[in-house]
Amino acid sequence: MPLKAVLFDMDGVIVDTEPLHRKAYFKMFDDLAIEVSDDSYTSFTGASTKKVCTTIIKNFDLKRNHEDLSAIKRVYFKDYFYNDADFNLIPGVKKLIENYYENRVKLVLASSASMVTIDMVFEKFGLEKYFIGKISGADLKESKPHPEIFLLAAKIANEPKKNCLVIEDSTNGIAAAHAAGIFCAAYKSEHSSGQNYEKANLVISDFEEITFDNMKNFV
Repeated sequence: MPLKAVLFDMDGVIVDTEPLHRKAYFKMFDDLAIEVSDDSYTSFTGASTKKVCTTIIKNFDLKRNHEDLSAIKRVYFKDYFYNDADFNLIPGVKKLIENYYENRVKLVLASSASMVTIDMVFEKFGLEKYFIGKISGADLKESKPHPEIFLLAAKIANEPKKNCLVIEDSTNGIAAAHAAGIFCAAYKSEHSSGQNYEKANLVISDFEEITFDNMKNFV
């Protein structure tokens, strides 16, 4: 099938904000005087901040709401976002985005991140002009691994699912693409340890593998 639209995850695909989120979440956990194991934290990968905070409140029987926890975490995250010297685009992704754009492939962002974070990333790295739409999982009823976000992204692209490609890196995101019935390329990198790629249609370690010329007839 000809490639008409690419539905991008953001964290772990366009930028690696996971280390920033991790630092921010564990600062929040310290403030709340709770201990969250590494395994428990890894299970949150790809989930929205709202879902993570709601789960933490339930698991630790906290007398707080998810907005309170999100606000604490956001303060720490913004500090790391603007001041962490190592924070940058994932190598090769800007070239890939430009490659799709030049070949008139529609690009839609489908991220579990808040729209505030998405806008921060797009402004910092000049990505706005390449994308026809942006979706924040925080604004939806369901969170990945539910397929809602990718079904909506395909709708925004106004292309049949069979002509869409999802680029993901997390277990939850890959499962969401699979549940949506959309071809998924899983980006496996040093930043995505502990993730399950079984439901991906393709596993890559370099964005050169999925340039337009390599994927224009991908099924």
